[in-house]
Formats: sequence, structure tokens, C-alpha cells
Amino acid sequence: MSKPTEKVYTDAEIDAKLRELGLAEWRLEDGWLRRKYNTDGWPTTLMLTNAIGYLCEAAWHHADLAITWGKLWVKLKTHSAGGITDKDFALAKKIEESVLWRPEHGGPLEGTPNKFVKVS
Repeated sequence: MSKPTEKVYTDAEIDAKLRELGLAEWRLEDGWLRRKYNTDGWPTTLMLTNAIGYLCEAAWHHADLAITWGKLWVKLKTHSAGGITDKDFALAKKIEESVLWRPEHGGPLEGTPNKFVKVS
């Protein structure tokens, strides 16, 4: 039994889908969904890299990552389908929700006083 073919989105569909999902900082470049995260330094960049790595492994859909002091670049593409699919959008959304999460103001968790992962 063969696997069903995954829908590969066109460039115009990708831009519309990114807007629909509220992924304003993600963009299509060279056939990849891309996002750059800025952090407050090396320790946070490493934590961010590990958090994204965990999400990718849990999803069994792996991003390409590039890191340096204070920056992490994430690239997503479904290699088996030859383009951007629902897998890429779903993982981008989960990454964004997870790494930009902050405790509710006035809630039981006070949150870090550090700059941490910077919201663009």
C-alpha cells in the first residue's frame, strides 16, 4: 500500500498560509520556510536550539538549523514531497508557539527577567 501524496504548496499559497496561521516572521526563501530568532546570547541560543530539536524529533519532521552567538536560523521543507507541505506549517506553528511562550502577566509564574528569545 502506498502513502498518499502530500500537497505541495505554491509560492502564493505559502504566503497566504503563513498569514492565515499568524506566522508573520516566517518567509519562503529558496524553496524553504525560514525564520531567524534573535536571543540574548549563547546560553539562550543553545536552549532554543535544543527546544526546537526536541519538537522536530517529537514530530519526526526535522528542521535544518544554523546557530551563532545570539542567533538561530530555522529552515523547513518536506524533502520527500519536494517542497512545503502541511507538515512544515504545523511544525513552524508549534515552534513559534513554544519558543515565544511567556507566562501570563499576573499569573502564578513570574517569567524570566532576561531578554531571552526576542520577539521581533
